[in-house]
Amino acid sequence: MPHGYTGKILRVNLSSLSLLTEQPEERFYRKYFGGWGFITYYLLKEVKAGIDPLGPDNKLIFAAGPLTGAPFSGSGRNSVGAKSPLTGGFGAAEVGGFWGSEFKRAGYDGIIIEGKASKPVYLWITDGKAEIKDASHLWGKDTGDTLDTIRDELGDRFIRFAGIGIGSENLVRYGNIIVDLKDAAGRTGLGAVMGSKKLKAIAVRGHNPVDVADKSVLVEMNRKMATEFLGGTKALSMFGTGSIIDKYAQSGNLPTRNFRDGNFENADAISARTIKETISVGMDACWACFVRCKKMVKIGEPWNVDPKYGGPEYETLAALGSNCGINDLNAISKAHQMCNRYSIDTISTGATIAFAMECFENGIITEADTDGIQLNFGNSDAMLAMVEKIAKREGFGDLLAEGSKKAAERIGKNSEKFAIHVKGQEQPMHEPRLKRGLGLGYAVSPTGADHIHNIHDTSYSLKESLINLEGLGIHEPLPAHDLSVKKVRLFTYVAMWRTLCHSLVTCIFIPWTPLQTVKLVKAVTGWNTSVWELMKVSERSINLARIFNIREGFTAEDDKLPDRMFQPQTSGALSKIDIDKEEFYNAIHTYYGMMGWDYNTGIPNRWKLEELGIGWAADFLEE
Repeated sequence: MPHGYTGKILRVNLSSLSLLTEQPEERFYRKYFGGWGFITYYLLKEVKAGIDPLGPDNKLIFAAGPLTGAPFSGSGRNSVGAKSPLTGGFGAAEVGGFWGSEFKRAGYDGIIIEGKASKPVYLWITDGKAEIKDASHLWGKDTGDTLDTIRDELGDRFIRFAGIGIGSENLVRYGNIIVDLKDAAGRTGLGAVMGSKKLKAIAVRGHNPVDVADKSVLVEMNRKMATEFLGGTKALSMFGTGSIIDKYAQSGNLPTRNFRDGNFENADAISARTIKETISVGMDACWACFVRCKKMVKIGEPWNVDPKYGGPEYETLAALGSNCGINDLNAISKAHQMCNRYSIDTISTGATIAFAMECFENGIITEADTDGIQLNFGNSDAMLAMVEKIAKREGFGDLLAEGSKKAAERIGKNSEKFAIHVKGQEQPMHEPRLKRGLGLGYAVSPTGADHIHNIHDTSYSLKESLINLEGLGIHEPLPAHDLSVKKVRLFTYVAMWRTLCHSLVTCIFIPWTPLQTVKLVKAVTGWNTSVWELMKVSERSINLARIFNIREGFTAEDDKLPDRMFQPQTSGALSKIDIDKEEFYNAIHTYYGMMGWDYNTGIPNRWKLEELGIGWAADFLEE
């Protein structure tokens, strides 16, 4: 077994309460690496087509990567995956903090969770041993109380925790998995899958450091990166994400009132810089990371916002703030804490409430529908009330807990035009009308709209911004609004590299270049790898995820953006700018061609799958 791995995958059947340890061969690890590689393999191989994502036949997979838990910055992450209850297709999310590294130290590379327990349970893993424990007394508790109780029961305050609150217990379709209260495997509804299986938490504790081939190389690379990173910019360390919200507002990149408007009044009131000056009590970090980019905020009466739940990052500030027309930082911070306590995704929560607010303002729904709540844009009390109702599935919140796509289908009355989603997943807080390649990424993403395995075009408009991409053969800057063949090529390469981070599993905030990443993988595993091999690892996972979705009934027709993205914003910098629909869909088909898929249908060709060494996956297309 190569360095960087434990060589063990834990299989947990909750229906029979049985545990089994599997030991894949090295060639399996070399082909799929970890994270998305493991998740796409097991979901396609073992989850039958058409199963209910919230039924016992779904499988929930936690997967580390070869770099998870190694001693350098950016290695504190793991992936989680399942069939998504939000989209009905491939679901995956990544999360930072300390759980992933502790899980590796506890002796495993992954967990495959099957079946459904007859009563609530939690999983306890420590130093190569696993045990299923009763969690009846934990069901109904929020994540904070659950973590405290588990640590007290097991007598170890250093236990790391991945668990759910009442939102995921109640099967909110965008329920998420909370890690140590501050971090979230936030997207595609994986917390709801956990809740459907009556699995309250996975507690881990390990004392065996991850074995690496050459620690001295890692230490030196990390020292040099820290020196260069902190010497160049301290914005992430000082503010986390969201420090330039005012500039986003000026460029039109700050989603405002359900992606409708271009002007957000007093945008800097919800910026990370304002947080730093007012309610911040410090910054926290992930495993082995020098950046310390995670906010912690504290607010007294009557808000009672506890720093143990961290603080709102950019996506949350925009989703529960500007996109709902709200510039009350206290209210946004309170909503963030509620989402982490209840384990629901802040992006989908805010976006779904914004959808409902626009329906309310257009008379599609009234107070008779919303339990008497004046659900106007800018009403922070209404936003907070709706977060609570969503998590508890009370009244109108029960409908919004289904997500904006399903809610619109039930409401009707042409409300679908206000549901800003791709494949059922609400759009993140970045504007495709400004960043055209990002919009392409939203459309073709296997998980629905996602901003992580994607590009942000404004980052590639200057020559100096391409330095870290030279190892991929990207040398020409392109305007953010460009959607030419050259932009499609840039997206294809960069998105593939970003997706690789989901298999390694590493953080995109640490600017390791492709060649540096190769050196990191060599130093951890001992493998004589290359940029070429790593790109193929990523390409395999993208193709397997694509095939999973095709098998579940998705077609090229689902690779699209909301109609609103083809209309200008009502005001501001993008008030006279929209996306040309013909150009956009030509770009999608160009992307299919560059990926070796059928130009018209987006279905992977068998010869492409054979080239990737996954010809077996073509059988699922024939079915």
